[in-house]
Amino acid sequence: MAIPADDEQVTAFWRDLGLPGLIDVHTHFMPERVLAKVWAYFDAAGPMVGRTWPIAYRQQEDERVATLRALGVRAFTSMLYPHKPGMAAWLNSWAADFASRTPDCLHTATFFPEPEAAEYVRAAVDGGARIFKSHLQVGDYDPNDAQLDPVWGLLADTGIPVVTHCGSGPVPGKHTGPEPIARLLSRHPRLRLIVAHMGMPEYTDFLDLAVNHPGVLLDTTMAFTDFSEQRAPFPKDQSRDERPRLIDLGDRILLGSDFPNIPYNYAHALEALARLDLGDDWLRAVCHDNAERLLAIR
Repeated sequence: MAIPADDEQVTAFWRDLGLPGLIDVHTHFMPERVLAKVWAYFDAAGPMVGRTWPIAYRQQEDERVATLRALGVRAFTSMLYPHKPGMAAWLNSWAADFASRTPDCLHTATFFPEPEAAEYVRAAVDGGARIFKSHLQVGDYDPNDAQLDPVWGLLADTGIPVVTHCGSGPVPGKHTGPEPIARLLSRHPRLRLIVAHMGMPEYTDFLDLAVNHPGVLLDTTMAFTDFSEQRAPFPKDQSRDERPRLIDLGDRILLGSDFPNIPYNYAHALEALARLDLGDDWLRAVCHDNAERLLAIR
């Protein structure tokens, strides 16, 4: 299995593993004016970014879709998230339309703690949403807000997974870290919760949660890359090596990239996974098979 050094080698990477392509559960598509504001925030190295962060794939929407397809990403998401009340229902409407015209994009939805949340989340579920996004850092909300109880209950009942940015990277938020999620899981233990970024930088704590809660999964978004290792290295030295637990949880780790909002090429995310040296079976599961099973992708 060749380790890809640039995007031209991505196809060889998954073909050498015997895969039909990649499944990426953490890619961003959103209304253009919203994305423009997100990019402006990254360009300014805003407080929630905390460092210089160039956008590697600053392309028009159709070009971004074409890029993922050229890389062999056979299914991806439109992770989008509100930062204030009154946004989520509109974002969900946009995401439903995007999924309808982009068949390889999994219908994605989101929510915010507000009185209308239960109603528009139910509408999104009834409309075919297959995955949700919850961003505790940007949204600056407690996942245990009472207004979200019916939302979490519905998602637990339906088994629809929620990708949740709950770790304290790149900078901590008021409600990030493992403790709010532990409380949430104590009340909704059947949730299928995908911890974004492997819970960076609280890797060990979120691995503990996954061990204790069968419905908890983790995505690899930006983890293990040179960019993230500079400030939030994954524990893999003599004092503490968590790589064995990556193997033990190998059926609950999913490929995520943060495309297009990454400061390196897509191939580097795969290179970072390959150099963990956890074996081809692990890579096959993480880069494709786990998500195929979880999301019933055909």
